[in-house]
Amino acid sequence: MKSKTVFVCTSCGNESPKWAGRCPACGQWNTLEEYTPSPAVKTSVRSGAMPKRLSEITSDDALRFSTGMGELDRVLGGGAVRGSLVLVSGAPGIGKSTLLLQICEHILKEQTVLYVSGEESESQLKLRAKRLGVQSDKLYLLCETNLDSILAAADRVDPEVLIVDSVQTLFTEDKPATAGSVTQVRDCTMRLMQYCKGSGVTVFLVGHINKEGAIAGPKVLEHMVDCVLYFEGESHTSYRLLRAAKNRFGSTNEIGVFEMHDTGLCEVPNPSELLLAGRPLGTPGTCVACVMEGTRPILAEVQALVSPSSLSVPRRTSNGLDYNRASMLLAVLEKRGGLRFSNADVYLNVIGGLRLDEPAADLSVVIAAASAAQDKPVSDLLAAVGEVGLTGEIRSVGQLSQRLAEIRRLGFTQCIIPRSGTKDLMIPDGLELLRVKNVREAIAVAF
Repeated sequence: MKSKTVFVCTSCGNESPKWAGRCPACGQWNTLEEYTPSPAVKTSVRSGAMPKRLSEITSDDALRFSTGMGELDRVLGGGAVRGSLVLVSGAPGIGKSTLLLQICEHILKEQTVLYVSGEESESQLKLRAKRLGVQSDKLYLLCETNLDSILAAADRVDPEVLIVDSVQTLFTEDKPATAGSVTQVRDCTMRLMQYCKGSGVTVFLVGHINKEGAIAGPKVLEHMVDCVLYFEGESHTSYRLLRAAKNRFGSTNEIGVFEMHDTGLCEVPNPSELLLAGRPLGTPGTCVACVMEGTRPILAEVQALVSPSSLSVPRRTSNGLDYNRASMLLAVLEKRGGLRFSNADVYLNVIGGLRLDEPAADLSVVIAAASAAQDKPVSDLLAAVGEVGLTGEIRSVGQLSQRLAEIRRLGFTQCIIPRSGTKDLMIPDGLELLRVKNVREAIAVAF
């Protein structure tokens, strides 16, 4: 009997009996891929399974263990969890394999690791491990793409940590589809999830991304795993950001910062100093913002360039900022601040490849744009924190005391903050607060 095939949308997971150029559920184009579902298997009812009360279940702090990298532990929520399935995704050459091979150096002190690669040979893995300084008899290497052989080898080695690089190279012989297809990726991930939950082995799974920047494969891949990590950064720069898009055992607001060297990835415990390094002094069009990435305050430099335009529609470009929000801030600055941008090209940029999605960076964007428009520099020891509304008002933001402490620690002596909602603050010694009510007052105080 011929097996039934359906077409699965890699964006939303919707199944269709026929192929179409556009998904009928989410409307995305060219996302339907052929999938052969597994035949239903009849299982007998287990008579011994009894539910437990929440109070009867004991929690064990030993379920977590350190990976040896504080930045990775921070993103994972305090360390890796035993029996969890972690998906690490990123662009080619960003450092996914390097990161996972580096953490083996610390894990191997107490645990056994099985590193499976479907993209490199054993000699290539040996060469890279030597370059990174990873040497231990507890590290086992396996170059294999057949999942059945991988799980059989894992049963023989009995590791505490299993690293699979990557899920797009795995296949099972009972499926006719090729490696990397929706069928193989979904079934291989499901079997790995059952393996790690049943054996208590921590599995790190490397995933590729497509040209749109999303994880390649079916969308259900992200739902099956316990944690989804995105490794970001420009290939021509040495800095990398690690973010958690999903984490069942911790927060998704933390980020980890790394710097790529010849000997591998190095942690950056103080990213604020890194992002402010080389900042021009006494130059118009720059202002320092302070945003919160989880529990960590980070200072970043916002730059603006305003130049006369000969185009009927002036150009607007934003790098590291949301384009629509940047356009809104320029409109507020023109309407409420008395500055004209309708006949000028405006370019906004965040130094260091950081993306500022928090409204607390609004005030620094406004001051940087006003400084560039008037060609007047702001003080080199001035920072700005606040949200800007459509009426030009400056609104308060959360965790302001922590932001002010970080601003003062890096040597700033002045900070522009909202006037409302900032009475009960812990003001660091040596930091002068300039409270403003609206955009006009902020511009007047900054210059």
